[in-house]
Amino acid sequence: MKVLVTGGAGYIGSHTNRFLAQQGVDTVVLDDLSNGHREAVTAGRLVVGDIGDRALLDDLMTAERFDAIMDFAAFIEVGESVENPAKYYENNVVKLKTLLDAAIAHKIRYFVFSSTAAVFGEPQYVPIDENHPRTPINPYGMTKRIGEAMLDDYGRAYGLISCVFRYFNAAGAAPDGTIGEAHEPESHLIPRVLRAARNGSALKVFGTDYDTRDGSCIRDYVHVEDLAEAHYLGLRYIMEKEKSAAFNLGSSEGFSVLELIREAERVTGGKIPYEITARRAGDPAVLIAANRKAREVLGWELKRSDLATILRDAWNWEQNRKY
Repeated sequence: MKVLVTGGAGYIGSHTNRFLAQQGVDTVVLDDLSNGHREAVTAGRLVVGDIGDRALLDDLMTAERFDAIMDFAAFIEVGESVENPAKYYENNVVKLKTLLDAAIAHKIRYFVFSSTAAVFGEPQYVPIDENHPRTPINPYGMTKRIGEAMLDDYGRAYGLISCVFRYFNAAGAAPDGTIGEAHEPESHLIPRVLRAARNGSALKVFGTDYDTRDGSCIRDYVHVEDLAEAHYLGLRYIMEKEKSAAFNLGSSEGFSVLELIREAERVTGGKIPYEITARRAGDPAVLIAANRKAREVLGWELKRSDLATILRDAWNWEQNRKY
């Protein structure tokens, strides 16, 4: 089997690319390296390019004859999407259409799509299952909601079979420390907590007046290695069943910001300085995934998604970063 991994030099894409190779899948990574890292591509072949470049896609798909595409080539920062929505609609929607059109033209029938919990917007109930209304409240979430709708429409019209994965909070790093999370600027909580542990800078905690057990926001964290395996299982599922599907990926367990800081102190062996500031607009009090469908339908197992393991792997990466 041969798979095109778009955005495969980024965080989740690079871990998935490596996992696919470990299962004997032949991969080619297409990434423009605007947010990804050449060093993160530890398997397959890297092609530096843009998913919006139709001529490049045609040449690549003609030469390689892919069985499937896994798409991670999206911009993901919520705040930036609010400040510059045009950038997000261009990359996450317009260029996605170019990629889908090329897939149809080259008779690639299977497409695995990296989506997000942001498609759900403010939670109406938790844990959030696949039937929860999808009413995004920011441009990033909306672009992913549109992407999901495009896949539905392309499936009905052209026979494209897709698997959609909605992540909650991807975290952790490869256990061997070779690849990990490397965003600049970094907005995700766990690497920010660990950077505070490493350099002594005060971490900002946005609000401790939520209706939660300690007043800080509660989030669901899932190990990036578990996410990588889910993508492989999802691809196998849609190829075997010949039907599209969508899954929420999380641990179904929530930890507050203050609980996470305390556990990080235990893992790192030192105090983590933090200061409490005002809430951020649009931050829900609790976001937890229901993962029952992924477990029952795909046979997905959470092997590394306990908080201590996530933090240990992320701390190992943070102390010994390769890029």
